[in-house]
Amino acid sequence: MTSELPLQGLLGAEPRVVTVGIGLLDSALRAQAVPTAALDWHPPMPGTAADLARVLADPRRPAANDLALTKITSARARLVDVAPAAEVLGLGSGQFLHAGPPIDWERASGPMRGALMGAMVFEGLADTPEQAAARLAAGGDIDLDPCHHHATVGPMAGVVSPSMWMFVLEDPNTGQRAFCSLNEGLGKVLRYGAYGPEVIDRLRWMSTVLGPSLKTAVRRLDGVDISAILAQMLAMGDEGHNRNRAGSLLLLRELTPALIETATSAEAAAEVVRFIGGNEHFFLNLGMPAAKLAADAARDIPGCTVVVAMARNGTDFGIQVSGTGDTWFTGPAQVPDGLFLGDFGPEDANPDIGDSAITETAGMGGFAMAAAPAIVKFVGGAVHEAIAATESMYAITVGESRLLQVPVLGFRGTPTGIDVTRVVRTGLLPHINTGMAGKVAGTGQVGAGLVNPPAQIFPAALAALAARAAQPPGAQTGPGALG
Repeated sequence: MTSELPLQGLLGAEPRVVTVGIGLLDSALRAQAVPTAALDWHPPMPGTAADLARVLADPRRPAANDLALTKITSARARLVDVAPAAEVLGLGSGQFLHAGPPIDWERASGPMRGALMGAMVFEGLADTPEQAAARLAAGGDIDLDPCHHHATVGPMAGVVSPSMWMFVLEDPNTGQRAFCSLNEGLGKVLRYGAYGPEVIDRLRWMSTVLGPSLKTAVRRLDGVDISAILAQMLAMGDEGHNRNRAGSLLLLRELTPALIETATSAEAAAEVVRFIGGNEHFFLNLGMPAAKLAADAARDIPGCTVVVAMARNGTDFGIQVSGTGDTWFTGPAQVPDGLFLGDFGPEDANPDIGDSAITETAGMGGFAMAAAPAIVKFVGGAVHEAIAATESMYAITVGESRLLQVPVLGFRGTPTGIDVTRVVRTGLLPHINTGMAGKVAGTGQVGAGLVNPPAQIFPAALAALAARAAQPPGAQTGPGALG
């Protein structure tokens, strides 16, 4: 009789039904006034069960991921200088950086080719875009390398050449630095693959007036606290990727007195203030290297399954993971879904491009959409979808930001630290806000929208993590090695 008592107690209470999987059973029970607890469960991505089991069983993983989250959320960013890429990155003639994982001219997309052609003309290595294209196709003394390999990030095509001026950000806690070019504005600009005379003229003005003016102002201020601006701008309706209006104005407020005090002329000061004030995305090129500092702080932790880079070159989408060193896991970049400018449509858009997904990697952009309800007008969708997008990302991250908070969610920290195992277990892919470049070189921007990484890159990363977990201690050396 005593063995039946637990069963009697169970049947004596009101039944509680837990439903799993599709919502049909839950809906049917609720229609009959049966209390339910719906569990949003999905099987892991196909073919990943063995690798997932091995990685989840890795005893280093929990502590490694906790450490990664601590490093990401503890990182801070300060703008300490503005200088040419030749000076701070050591780029020489014929050396160019680009967004995304490695790629060559043969596989480069239209906007990537257009940006490289424009940079060649800007550097005086070709007289015309056509000459530039021929020289790039020939290869020889032209060297292309990803921005990420140089502690750098570049929006859209992300092309950096020696004469371009760079923001220099530093983590005051560690001394680590990250770099990004100056933002040109929207429309027909180099980063979107445009290379016309107006693009080259603007780049020359940025190198002769804007860059030097910012350098003297930043040095007069002894730097600018970029982390503080990031925290403020999320409270003011920005998400740090496609919406940077508040961030750009907060930056301008910090810089203006020093710009006026150090300007070579009133006209030069007015030009610079007018340019920054009229460019709502100027701060993007500071938020990106701030995110790069945070993500890089979590690199090379043995057993760690946290993504430390997401980047696209217009052909490939690639990720890097803390526990697998500098290896890129790539798949085909997708065309974003969103709104188009003027008469442009989906047929005009190039697949996803740019290093700006580093913002999502560090808890901004698509992961902070709930903080920026106005963003839905720019990328398509509704306010409740923006909130739902942020809430869903908590399921695939290891924790929350301490710096970046979402007012509408009760000042909850943004979801931070994409976990490969959680992506594979849930099938949820990271949400990314992005601009869209025209697929034909020279077109420029054609729209903006939302995009996800190709699903197959996460099982590939998981397999690499599983292979490392299977090796005995001491069997590896170098970044991401087992310890």
